[in-house]
Amino acid sequence: MKNINKILMLLVVLVASFTITSCVQDTDFEIPSSLGNDENKGLTKLLAKIESGQVQLQTIAQVKSNFVQYEATQITSEIAVKGYVSSSDETGNFYKEFFIQDSPTNPTSTLKIVLNQVDTYNQFNIGREVYIYLKDLYIGETNTGDDVITIGGKFDSFDNDILAMTTNQIPSHLFRSATTETLVAKELNLSQITEAHIGMFVKLLDVQFPIGLAGQPYIDPTDDFDSQRPIESCGDSAEFILESSTFASFKNTILPTNGKGTISGIINKTYDGYDLVINLNSTTDVVMDGNRCDPLFVETFETNFTTWTNYSVTGAQVWQSNNYGNPGKCAAMSGYASGNKANEDWLITPAINLSGVTGATLTFQTAQNYAGNVLEVYMSTNYVPGSNPTTTGTWTKLNAIISSGNSWTWTDSGNINVSAAAGGNLFVAFKYTSTTSASSTYEVDNVKVIAN
Repeated sequence: MKNINKILMLLVVLVASFTITSCVQDTDFEIPSSLGNDENKGLTKLLAKIESGQVQLQTIAQVKSNFVQYEATQITSEIAVKGYVSSSDETGNFYKEFFIQDSPTNPTSTLKIVLNQVDTYNQFNIGREVYIYLKDLYIGETNTGDDVITIGGKFDSFDNDILAMTTNQIPSHLFRSATTETLVAKELNLSQITEAHIGMFVKLLDVQFPIGLAGQPYIDPTDDFDSQRPIESCGDSAEFILESSTFASFKNTILPTNGKGTISGIINKTYDGYDLVINLNSTTDVVMDGNRCDPLFVETFETNFTTWTNYSVTGAQVWQSNNYGNPGKCAAMSGYASGNKANEDWLITPAINLSGVTGATLTFQTAQNYAGNVLEVYMSTNYVPGSNPTTTGTWTKLNAIISSGNSWTWTDSGNINVSAAAGGNLFVAFKYTSTTSASSTYEVDNVKVIAN
């Protein structure tokens, strides 16, 4: 009987201990409505130092002025920064990191924070106001050269990569206030996205997933770490990339390809730092509630454009594929070969059927470098594929915006009215010319024709 009583007492103690532990460890299960005593003390102490002038509260933009590219820089000044959490690891799409932005609405600057802590959304939830005491922390990049400016606790002396704040560093440097704001996504068209938006919560407007992805999940099951899905713009010729972790909880969720709409998330960089991408906080931020805007014709030059006519009138150089598209591959032409050469080369679409429409719009993108003649764009309704375009077909020059400035800057053509071909076939031609004294290099990508 005594043994039974001892067992019962032990069970009561265990249950009570479990209950107390569950109540204290609120960060494991839900976003707390109040802060713990230690956290309150740390934040109160930091705010008092800011108020007295012992610590200077800087803007995110001011803090980023400490960044030196390719370097890990220790912050030695008595400074702090405040921001609002823009990313969430609740779905597993971020890992031991989160971004902060300088305002819940119309943000202008951001920082990436890396820390040795998982499930940070329980403590640093979206919109949470966060203070960071920066002295003795490091500013740099987690993958040196990727241009994603990051705050961490240490650095790798081999390659200067920023490393996470340790578990012991976090309580002394990272504080949340009791304030959680509602973030308003910054609305952008795909062609407006720049590196200045890295870390921001944005909403991509008038977009859709390619119809060829119908039935496919967010994550390609053959990928090991990160998986990319293309995003199409319905408003211009731009394309973008949705990148997701293969460890995300939504990896088997089917992409919504039955409509167009908006995608909200965090602008980021690929691991190698080469491409801008968007990362989701949640698939609920993907809203496809409009009718699709599938083009009548689209060419991204991922294959060797074998259905096009590649006609050289003059010169040995011809249009060819290269790997510097926007993104992926593109069509490129240069008259330079151990010196400037005289060339006239046409790259002409296959027949684009406009028999079922009353109007259509052409869009594309170009990039250019080196001095030379400006690329010209023409349309025809009676060209014979494969023939000499200078002797076959009636060609009308189109008023398009063409890249200039010798900078490889991808430039949108603008919306070009090709409705004159409605009811029949449309041919679009890119005419390149060079001389023995000047030869630009031109790249063309993302050619689309959409019904009005």
